[in-house]
Amino acid sequence: MKVGILAGGKGTRLAEETSVRPKPMVEIGGRPILWHIMSIYSSYGFNDFAIALGYKGDYIKKYFADYCSLSGSLTMTVGGNAPIIRHDADHAPWNVDLIETGDETLTGGRIKRLKPFLGDGTFMLTWGDGVADIDLNDLLAFHRSHGKLATVTAVRPPARYGHMTFDGDRVVSFEEKPQTAEGWINGAFFVLEPEVHDYIEGDNVMFEHAPLMNLARDGQLMAYRHEGFWAAMDTLRDKHNLETLWNSGERPWAQWEAA
Repeated sequence: MKVGILAGGKGTRLAEETSVRPKPMVEIGGRPILWHIMSIYSSYGFNDFAIALGYKGDYIKKYFADYCSLSGSLTMTVGGNAPIIRHDADHAPWNVDLIETGDETLTGGRIKRLKPFLGDGTFMLTWGDGVADIDLNDLLAFHRSHGKLATVTAVRPPARYGHMTFDGDRVVSFEEKPQTAEGWINGAFFVLEPEVHDYIEGDNVMFEHAPLMNLARDGQLMAYRHEGFWAAMDTLRDKHNLETLWNSGERPWAQWEAA
């Protein structure tokens, strides 16, 4: 099964990092967040990726060219014509299509442009800036159980601020940044059928707008409710939070470490 990843946005809310590289290449623990996302899928045996490029897409191409050719130990004859010999390469068994989808194309348009590379069957899709400890096998089983065209992973992210409840003016409870009690949001990690492309008219379509709204209207959009860890790297603060988790050893999305 193919996995599409949207990695072409400009990441303007993370301008401190994205002025020099695309957001999916911003590093957590010395690895691009794109690598973390792909590793989540790979830990469940999904290793066939189609990545939609846009803003600074050459940066991502160069990363994978170097990743393939420079991983592991090398033997070379300096000044000679002998081929470079690779030893014990330490990289995942990924097949990666890197597809130019335009600098200004919106999310729906990028998905539409990936269509020739996503195969004729069910495919997975996510954004290039979010991680989770999601059970992808359970997500896929849920999608297959309902028979609709689209499944979106619904998440309840932690609140940004502490939450208080009152008895008059007396504080009766205080929670530091609890998980939001209400308001499920789009956490990406979609499972989609090819017919979803028919809901996307062209490049200037946000997938989160008309396509998902119309899928919902037609009764073709189902939600997989994920109660566990989820985080999107939208701002420098988000990046620092993920980096802190990684450095502390508390890495809930790093399911490949337990595999």
